[in-house]
Amino acid sequence: MKQRIIGIDVARALAVIGMIIVNFKVVFGENGLPWVEYVASIFDGKAAATFVVLAGVGLALMTNSAINHRDKAKIKVARIRIAKRALFLFILGISYIAIWSADILHFYGIYMAITMVLLTRKENTILIAGIAIILVYPIILTFLNYETGWHFDTLDYQDFWTFKGFIRNLFFNGFHPVFPWTAFMLFGYWFGKQDLYNDKFVKKIFWMSTIIFISIQVVSYLSISILSEGNQEAVLELTEILGTKPMPPLPIYMFNGIAIAFALISGCILIGRKFENSFIIDALNKTGQLALTFYVAHVIIGMGIIDLINPYRTESYSIEFSVIYALVFSLLCIVFAVIWRKYKKYGPLEWVMRKIAS
Repeated sequence: MKQRIIGIDVARALAVIGMIIVNFKVVFGENGLPWVEYVASIFDGKAAATFVVLAGVGLALMTNSAINHRDKAKIKVARIRIAKRALFLFILGISYIAIWSADILHFYGIYMAITMVLLTRKENTILIAGIAIILVYPIILTFLNYETGWHFDTLDYQDFWTFKGFIRNLFFNGFHPVFPWTAFMLFGYWFGKQDLYNDKFVKKIFWMSTIIFISIQVVSYLSISILSEGNQEAVLELTEILGTKPMPPLPIYMFNGIAIAFALISGCILIGRKFENSFIIDALNKTGQLALTFYVAHVIIGMGIIDLINPYRTESYSIEFSVIYALVFSLLCIVFAVIWRKYKKYGPLEWVMRKIAS
C-alpha cells in the first residue's frame, strides 16, 4: 500500500484557512485598509475551488486501486461509500444553512454523486466532461436570468425554501452551483488518477498551472482595462464577464480556479515531500485531516462567538478585524488538530462520517 501523500492534506489545510478568511470578511466586514482588502480578496473563490478540487483528488485516491485492478466488487463498495458520504454531506450542509447561506457541503454532495457516475470512465472522458460543463454554463446564462432570486446587496436568496428556488440555487445560481462547479471535482478526480509520487510530473503540473494562472490574471486585467477605456461603469460590467470573480462562475473564473488549485496542490506535494519532518508541515498535515470539522466549526463556533458577543454589529467590522480574527481562529484550529491527532485518528466530524458512511 502506497504511503499517504502529506502535501494533499497540507493543501487542504491551506484551502480551509483561505475559506475561513473569505467567509469571515463577508460576514463581519470587508472595508478598511486598501492593501488588506486586496490581499484578502486574493482568496475569493479560489480557496473554495481548491477545496472542491481536493475532494476530487481524495475520491481518486480512494478508488484508484479498485479501478486499476478492475475489481468490480471493490468498485461497487466504493460507489456505495461515495453515495453515503455524498448524502451525509448534503444533509449536514442543509442542516445549518439557515445560519450560513453560503454553505458548500450540500453542493458537495451533488458534485460527488455526478463524479460517482463517471468513476470508471477514461481519463480523457473525465476531462472532456469537466470542460463541457464549464463551456455550457455561459450558454445556459443566455436562457436563464442569473440574478433571479438574489438580493445581492444583502446576499439573501428570497425563494430558497421553495422547490423551484432550491433547485435553481443548487444547480444554476447559488454560491457554488452544480453547473459548473462540478467541473472542479472532475478535474481534481483526473488529477488524483495521475502518478502523484512522480516528482517530475508534479513539478511539470506546478509550473504549467502557475503560468496558466498568471496568464489568465494578466489577460483578464488587460482586457478589462483596454475595453473599458477608463469608464468605471464599463469596468464593472466587463468584470462580470472577463473578471476572475466567482459570481457568476464563467469560464475565465473556472479555468483560473483549476489552475491555482493545481499549482497549490502540486506545490504542497513537493514541499511536503521535501520537508516531511518539519513541525509546520506536520501541523498543517494534521489540520488538513480535520478539514470537514474545521469547515463546520468556523461557521458554528467562529461566527457564533461574534454573534453572541455583539449580534447587532455583523458586517460592520473592519477588514483588519475580519482577517486577524480569521488568522487567530485558524491558528487555534491548527493547535487543536495537533493535540487531537495525538489521541485520535480521525477528527470529530470525520469520525461521524466514517461511522455513518463507511
